[in-house]
Amino acid sequence: MAVRNNRLTAEEYAQHFSDIHPPFETRDAAMVDANRCLFCYDAPCTKSCPTGINVPKFIKQITTDNIKGAAFTIFSSNIMGGGCAKVCPVEKLCEGACVYNLMEEEAIPIARLQRYATERAIAQKWQLFERKPGIGKKVAIVGAGPAGLSCAHALSREGVDVTIFEKEEKGGGLMTYGIAAYKVTPEFCCDEVDFITSLGGIDIQYGKVLGQDVTLTELQQAYDAVYLAFGVGMARQLYIPGEQLEGVVDAINFIYDIRNSGYPAVPVGDQVAVIGMGMTAIDAATQAKRLGAKEVTLVYRRTQQEMPCTEAEMNIALLDGCKIVWLAAPAEIRGEEGRVTQLVCHAVKLEADAGGRRQPVITDEKIVLPVDMVIKATGQMPFEQLIHDCQLQHNNGKIAVTDNGVTSINGVFSGGDCVNGGKEVVDAVQAGKDGAKVILAYLLEGGNARNSL
Repeated sequence: MAVRNNRLTAEEYAQHFSDIHPPFETRDAAMVDANRCLFCYDAPCTKSCPTGINVPKFIKQITTDNIKGAAFTIFSSNIMGGGCAKVCPVEKLCEGACVYNLMEEEAIPIARLQRYATERAIAQKWQLFERKPGIGKKVAIVGAGPAGLSCAHALSREGVDVTIFEKEEKGGGLMTYGIAAYKVTPEFCCDEVDFITSLGGIDIQYGKVLGQDVTLTELQQAYDAVYLAFGVGMARQLYIPGEQLEGVVDAINFIYDIRNSGYPAVPVGDQVAVIGMGMTAIDAATQAKRLGAKEVTLVYRRTQQEMPCTEAEMNIALLDGCKIVWLAAPAEIRGEEGRVTQLVCHAVKLEADAGGRRQPVITDEKIVLPVDMVIKATGQMPFEQLIHDCQLQHNNGKIAVTDNGVTSINGVFSGGDCVNGGKEVVDAVQAGKDGAKVILAYLLEGGNARNSL
């Protein structure tokens, strides 16, 4: 069957892609949960946050109706605290560390409380930070995603003039283009970018591609330092027969089109297979179902024990009616008249390797799924050619840096997904903070990066 689009009414699209974790509707509702907090000394929730948000402090501020103070506490540690409250896997971070879990009671809903403060700050455009006087230094940042925006904000607060070069037409990076629309809307992402840049001293030049519209050498010549935060984005290929058939797409482009083109414009099949079990796979599967697919099946070559996504994410897909086939390794995509019709998988068994890790071993048994669309969500590849052209040292395409973000080229720093290969948004925000700290020291110390490679 042909892949179709515009299956649903406008009302159905709005319902299917509405906020999956709605915020507190009233002040009283927020106060009930805020007042449950034990305000732990040496709080485990703060320790588990990659950006180190002082969770007990901001919750205490909420209990005293000091919402502006709560927002300041959050944004001081994580300038993208609004978006992170929507997309962070909190069940394995702050909320997962809440001491109430040890008492077999419901954890404090930290993310919803974080949203309670940050969404007001963004919507009402609170000016929480003041920019220090300019110090006469300019920094170029490549990429207006979480790492780049975090670095830019931290530098601008210290009086550094920042120019961000972004290949897309909007800022936000992964937040804007790579996450399910029911978690965070494009409108919120635009508001969050505006909130960050409202500090001043940050100029974003859109539609500028590194290596095409501007080179690293040109940036080095025009700026006092350069921070590379262009992430990853190239979809990992399966290298199996039939991958070129019509109806086979990668999850990155699928989600990008949903975010960029709107729900009705994105075609989806009736019987969809999604290969992978990471967060991106879950987002792709769930959105395919919400776009009108009749049947969506996630295919993973390991078991639930090894899946990269969280159990909470998996449950979103299951509640939407998606199915999961465990221990299945894609072997071939079959088609008729150039269109995909079947996904053929080898059944897999897991056997422990020398290090004790269970590894998939192919068996002779085959699993055949009738499909009219296959979405590949098996990870992303670094921009290895771009990094090579920039003459940067790298590790399998990931930019090589010291612990503080110094690259192999003096005056060039890097952080985020282009260094770590792809982690959470909150990790990228922290990388941007770390990068800003070392860049500021570099600028103030006369252009000498410590611990260079």
